[in-house]
Amino acid sequence: MSKRKSADKKSNRTAPGSAESKVLRFVGVSLGGGKSDKACVAVLEYYPENKKLFLSRLFEKIKSDEKVSGDMKIHEIIEQNVPGLQYVAFDTPWKMPGCLTCKKKCPGFEGCEETHVQWMWKHQNEKLKKKRPKKLFTPYTQRCIEFYLQTEMDETFHLHHAMGSNSAPLLARASFIQRRLNAECVEVFPKLTLWRLGNVLNVMKSHLRSHKAAFGGDESRAQFLQSLNEHNIAFLYNQDMKQMVENSHAFEAFLCGFTAYLKHRGLTEKRPKNFPSNEDWIEFPAGDIKLKDMA
Repeated sequence: MSKRKSADKKSNRTAPGSAESKVLRFVGVSLGGGKSDKACVAVLEYYPENKKLFLSRLFEKIKSDEKVSGDMKIHEIIEQNVPGLQYVAFDTPWKMPGCLTCKKKCPGFEGCEETHVQWMWKHQNEKLKKKRPKKLFTPYTQRCIEFYLQTEMDETFHLHHAMGSNSAPLLARASFIQRRLNAECVEVFPKLTLWRLGNVLNVMKSHLRSHKAAFGGDESRAQFLQSLNEHNIAFLYNQDMKQMVENSHAFEAFLCGFTAYLKHRGLTEKRPKNFPSNEDWIEFPAGDIKLKDMA
């Protein structure tokens, strides 16, 4: 874990003029692999009486040591912020696709009548027929939400398959952490949150598309954070802004926590009526969100 943890404990950050008992907390978690040091946690605090939101603490590069796992450290950080905790937002799924947990005799997904598989067939036939996809979907690695984001947004978003090679280890880690938490958890796709908010803030689309790029990503993150600060939507300490500009995982942990805050305010996109109720849904800013809504 970075040295920020001990520094934050000493600073004992609180919002000026705000009572601790009235704070609502939102935790954003950006996971790296279980043996990496990329995981970051952001703690946001909201004071309803003053209508003020600020980034309270930022924990970077959380990793295991000889005696304590990085997973335990993440769990302990979340547990320390339980008073007033509303949501814990992960940047990865923590539940396997429905086909992997189904207990029924499997006819193969060509003949499956389960709601989510039928939705996938219909979606592929109706929405993707013009593109003539070369590959058939695989409901044991994919979820409906991954289909949805490719075709129903104003920008095409490619969310990694929940059980794909990139996401499966993260899913396992998030599941391991989530099952021990006594808190409501939500899933966030930081890139989509950034896109929706950036459009409201009039950030250049080129910056919104390149926030993780090796060259120029830091500038993109800086532009977004500066705009957020200038509009008084969230108070960010200079040191935290610097860390989020330098570290994309810290930046995405903040986006997760901020999306959880928007959910609390009723400002995230609702699940479509025809979307399978037993399928995962991710939280992202509503399409009609405005600056005044967030202030």
